[in-house]
Amino acid sequence: MEELRIQNLGVIADATLPLDPGLTCITGETGAGKTMVVAGLGLLFGGRASRAPLGADRALVEGRFAVAEAALELRERAIEAGADLEDGELLLARSVSSEGRSKAWVGGRSAPVGVLAELGELAISVHGQSDQMRLLQPAEQRAALDRFAGADHGKVLDAYRAVFHELGACAAELSRLRTSAREMAREADLLRLGLDEITAVDPQEGEEAELAEEALRLENAEALRLAAATAHGAITGDPATGEGGATDTVGAAARALEHDAHSDPKLAEFAERLAEAGALLAEAAVDLSSYLDDLSADPRRLEEIYQRQAALKTLYRKYAEDLPGVLAWADNAAKRLGELDVSDERVAELESQHAELTARAADLATQLRASRRAAAERFSNSVSTELKGLAMPHAEVVAAVEPRPAGRGSVDLAVETAVSGASEDGADEVELLLRPHPGSVPAALHKGASGGELSRVMLAIEVVFAEIGGPPVLVFDEVDAGVGGGAAIEIGRCLAKLARRHQVLVVTHLPQVAAFADRHLVVSKDTSGAVTVSGVRVVDDAARARELARMLAGMPDSHLGVAHAEELLAEAAKMKS
Repeated sequence: MEELRIQNLGVIADATLPLDPGLTCITGETGAGKTMVVAGLGLLFGGRASRAPLGADRALVEGRFAVAEAALELRERAIEAGADLEDGELLLARSVSSEGRSKAWVGGRSAPVGVLAELGELAISVHGQSDQMRLLQPAEQRAALDRFAGADHGKVLDAYRAVFHELGACAAELSRLRTSAREMAREADLLRLGLDEITAVDPQEGEEAELAEEALRLENAEALRLAAATAHGAITGDPATGEGGATDTVGAAARALEHDAHSDPKLAEFAERLAEAGALLAEAAVDLSSYLDDLSADPRRLEEIYQRQAALKTLYRKYAEDLPGVLAWADNAAKRLGELDVSDERVAELESQHAELTARAADLATQLRASRRAAAERFSNSVSTELKGLAMPHAEVVAAVEPRPAGRGSVDLAVETAVSGASEDGADEVELLLRPHPGSVPAALHKGASGGELSRVMLAIEVVFAEIGGPPVLVFDEVDAGVGGGAAIEIGRCLAKLARRHQVLVVTHLPQVAAFADRHLVVSKDTSGAVTVSGVRVVDDAARARELARMLAGMPDSHLGVAHAEELLAEAAKMKS
């Protein structure tokens, strides 16, 4: 981070902070706005936004970053958001209006605020007193140990969580089947009854129209028979009386024309047409005869049709208004029956699956505990080593990994030789303990450490985390609270050491820490009590000595105070070299 600009945030009206790649210390009198620097960074990287102060249209925070080629993940996410990183420079900005509306920019392009938060996770890590308090919570301590344990441990943790969630889903399904079996069985019975009724009727497409046509024919069979017989007699005549029919009349007409057709072609044409008419009448007579033979007035068949129509109407009344709807209901009912499988086989299958998942979760929880204990030993040794360089030579931090008591998780697992309560993070309780000196009993950090000791322990932990990777920019907001004297010098030396591998920003009230800075920024306020546009300035040489003298004794113009400050700066320079 090369530069940070803050406008209208808290008491800062307009300030630009040029930052050093190594250790930058920010000092100033109480109320001058030092913590607004940390607040500005939080806002820039997606933190919760407050409204701009009264009298200002908006609060604005801008950051300019030099992104190294090695920061692949950060570069890819920024480019994905629309930033141009050809020159290796990334500009980020966040504004908040007086109405509380927030806007974000990445590389000069508008972007969701969530993108700033994602970039912040990759670029910067902020540590303040609130972070210290959070790290006192057991869940945070377990998460910190998991981060320290490394990638292989993370894979085991991910595998455990996947199995744990699968186990939870299986247990929920099994419980649902058991507790809802009665209701599900009742619904399944109703569905089966409906399917059985539809299957028994076995409706066929187009059947309704055919049944209606046949019923109409049977209902009017006598009238149809009389009409067909009359028409047949008219065509064929009556053999009993010898009376000829239409075929005889047409035949006679055709023969009469044929006799003289050779005299006039037109008569031949008429004769041919009458012959065709006679053939058609003969064919109609045959068809009418077949129709009369097939025509039935069977009342039993008519009753069958009525019963079939009634059965179809019953299906329409119960399941749908037409045949396609009934068939669709049957398909849906069959699918629902598969979901409502409450058979003993399904329960047994789930119970077997639950037992298998429980065994797998227990095995992974055992691996997780072994990995945590190995990491806890390394973590304890590393933090304790750092404490020796922070004026706590005999102190020891112990990362205790103990089984969680049974019944205190969402499920109990047999881990190692006992049953432990398990959650998605495993079956372990992790607690950081401090043994101030040999022979003392380790106690929880919040009980066994004073304010100054807690600050140094937390700093040692952050140094250990920094050594295993993490974001390139580290920000510390008064983590040296409650520390003074030689311990303050050791904290400064530790931060300077950390700045060899990371960019470090420190908001501090200790001159011993500020003396180690590669760049020293001072936040000052004007006579009215408000921070002016030029409220942040870089101090060097004499001005820096005067600022340290102010911090030492509140007397920046005291020759003795300045001499003491110069001596402190010289000593810090020796320690850094």
